[in-house]
Amino acid sequence: MATTTNNHTNAALEKETSVTTGAANPNGANAGNAAAGAPGYGYGYNPLLHQHSGPEPRLPAFGGEFQPGLWKGTEHRKFANPAPLGLCGFALTTFVLSLINLNTRDVTRPNIVLALAFGYGGLVQLLAGMWEMAVGNTFGATALSSYGGFWISYAILLTPGFNALDAYTDSAEEGSALGFFLFGWFIFTTILLLCTLRSTVMFFLLFFTLDLAFLMLACADLAKSNGNASAGMSLQHAGGGFGILAAFLAWYNAFAGIADNTNSFFTIPVFHFPWSEKGRAARGKTEREVA
Repeated sequence: MATTTNNHTNAALEKETSVTTGAANPNGANAGNAAAGAPGYGYGYNPLLHQHSGPEPRLPAFGGEFQPGLWKGTEHRKFANPAPLGLCGFALTTFVLSLINLNTRDVTRPNIVLALAFGYGGLVQLLAGMWEMAVGNTFGATALSSYGGFWISYAILLTPGFNALDAYTDSAEEGSALGFFLFGWFIFTTILLLCTLRSTVMFFLLFFTLDLAFLMLACADLAKSNGNASAGMSLQHAGGGFGILAAFLAWYNAFAGIADNTNSFFTIPVFHFPWSEKGRAARGKTEREVA
């Protein structure tokens, strides 16, 4: 009798182990989970089976690590938030270049930006993007690393030793080529902009103003290549204005990610969209308090 009971117990344990660990059958299928319908499948067998199930059917529009106010860190490692570092590198480099695009104090040559574009906006922002990759934030890694690459490539275009623009002997052709370059970044920024629609107002405005800056500057180069210097200069100034706004919005978001009650007497709001995860949670909390 005891032997029979033990056999039934062992069989039950083996069945439970097969379901929870995702043991495969001889045909390579996840037999235990297929029978039980359990979501705890083993990695490598059917990892996309429950990708849209659960209380939140879609993944958040972007990783919380890149958005100040949603930083949660990692459970198994201690990482600082790399987003404010990348945002500051982007902000300062954009700020200086935008002042030059506005011809502030009659400065028209962008050579001073080369140091920032290689060192701060380029290398440091690229490193911040790689650290975003380490903490598991795909959006932050893509955005910061890409804009770090943008500044490095922009610096290469302006550095005489690389001779990147020497092949364009005609100024109109060079202007068109630069316009293509900036239009590509406008398209990329539009893609990222769409991924901020469930984040915060300040984060969305950062990418919105940056998107307009790329568009204005691309159109400025194309207008100059068509011989319309007046329209090109006006568009360049518009791009510089939107760049200034993007720079200050990047600093704003960076400060929101740095300042807390341990190092600052005040914090600044980021204004969550009402349809975002944080916005819905806050609205539900308010409704419960009123009730």
